[in-house]
Amino acid sequence: MSTQKKVQYPFWYGGASSMAACLVTHPLDLAKVRLQTASKRGQSLGSMVYQIITKEGFFKIYSGLTASLLRQGTYSTVRFGVYEFMKDSYVEKYQTAPSTMALLPMSMIAGGLGGLVGNPSDVVNIRMQNDSTLPMDQRRNYRNAFDGIIRIVREENVSSLFRGLGPNLIRGVLMTASQVVTYDIAKNFLVGTFGLDASKKSTHFSSSLLAGLVATTVCSPADVVKTRIMNAAGGQSPVEVLTTALKTEGPAFMFRGWLPSFIRLGPHTIVTFLVLEQLRKFKIGM
Repeated sequence: MSTQKKVQYPFWYGGASSMAACLVTHPLDLAKVRLQTASKRGQSLGSMVYQIITKEGFFKIYSGLTASLLRQGTYSTVRFGVYEFMKDSYVEKYQTAPSTMALLPMSMIAGGLGGLVGNPSDVVNIRMQNDSTLPMDQRRNYRNAFDGIIRIVREENVSSLFRGLGPNLIRGVLMTASQVVTYDIAKNFLVGTFGLDASKKSTHFSSSLLAGLVATTVCSPADVVKTRIMNAAGGQSPVEVLTTALKTEGPAFMFRGWLPSFIRLGPHTIVTFLVLEQLRKFKIGM
């Protein structure tokens, strides 16, 4: 058992797993962003997906995929990598598995660093996903994620790549703390209390489903606020964006799109951890 704990898995496992999940759940993420920024209320996730396909074309449900992949490749690589590194360092130093109270600050640090590194690609991601909803003269028409980053720097400034950084850092901290820590706790609980096999996919599925539910609930307010700020026109400050939203929609706007968020984040979390566990099992790239 102690030998297993000392295995040093590649830093990129978390990012690769999240990118694989992104390919599966991107259409749901696109619909979620559209719902969070839409002025019309009451629209469902299904109707939003249907509207995108019928009005814009089937392949438009993958609008902004390059930015979404780049985001996972930066944000998730850092947050998963740092979190696992800190856990391994803890085990090496204290010769015991970290407690929940130790895991929480580790995950918060990892999530904050991930949010910082992934912010530029997140700005491009949200803009590309929401571009088709803007009037023709306001559309950015980024060709891909890298084109978007270059144009933002040229046409606006470097600081625009870090729009919504505050909410994004908060979301990164909340997401990592609620997602990866919940997964670890749930997995240990299922194995220790119910005697489930830690190597079985059913155990990974159950643990990741619970992690997705917790993460969606905890992260919803920060996610909506972040999306609104990043998608706002260049002249609007974060305070103006929030003030306008509160006046016109009320505080409930922070939980807009909770169900589509869970429908998207649940499968994303499940696929991420299933792929991650398989990478560990077969020691890909080691």
